[in-house]
Amino acid sequence: MSDQTHVRTGHDLAPGEEEQHSVGERVLGYVVGLGLALVLTAMSFFIAGTDLVWQPSIPVALIVLAIAQMGVHLVFFLHITTGPDNTNNVLALAFGLLVVFLVVGGTVWIMGHLNANMPPMDQIMPMRK
Repeated sequence: MSDQTHVRTGHDLAPGEEEQHSVGERVLGYVVGLGLALVLTAMSFFIAGTDLVWQPSIPVALIVLAIAQMGVHLVFFLHITTGPDNTNNVLALAFGLLVVFLVVGGTVWIMGHLNANMPPMDQIMPMRK
């Protein structure tokens, strides 16, 4: 084994990886994240309620703003970065998304098949007169 110690410098960091910061710098990061989240939320409400935007593009614009807001929350509040020490966090997030999509997709799939394959209720239980 070697006795080399690895000293991290400012140039050694992966994109988005955080060093040790003071409390003021951390609070500033949270305030910037909050500001971005508020701006994206206000833009979503503006786009949904205005006639200035081409009407068929509104759902696409809202989806883009929602994805941007998810990115802001992941980076500024959950501190998900591209650093090598965040691999477990990213894998846990990916697994959680997989579970959510399986549960929601499976539920929609089952409900769709039940709707297509079940007879109407009046055929199962005729109404008494």
